[in-house]
Amino acid sequence: MRYTASRRALVAALRVARQPLTIPQLVDAASTVPQSSVYRNLAIFAEAGVVHRMPGTDDFARYELAEGLMGHHHHLVCSNCGTVEDITLPDAVEQELERVLRRVATQRGFALTSHRLDVLGECTKCEERPA
Repeated sequence: MRYTASRRALVAALRVARQPLTIPQLVDAASTVPQSSVYRNLAIFAEAGVVHRMPGTDDFARYELAEGLMGHHHHLVCSNCGTVEDITLPDAVEQELERVLRRVATQRGFALTSHRLDVLGECTKCEERPA
């Protein structure tokens, strides 16, 4: 795959964001890249394993650089507005989580290769908004 200026701009926007972005957010962040190119390149990146597509709790999927490029992390996901925030767990917690997940997978005859954890709740903005 050629690493064009548009692709470099998209990767840079995803790297700087440090959280999964919707396509409209990516179009804003990589303003030199036409929206049609954002869609096309995200599909190419996803197929090549460069980005991970994360379904949202709202109408928008979000995209982030693959774990191999950004490091292992998890997400806080607002069930109300769909905002997603990256979180990294302390090493001891991550190791315990991996141990428990591996045990559960083994009990069910499943070979665990990795895991993702999305914590659902309400973000501060939604929690503070009047009902």
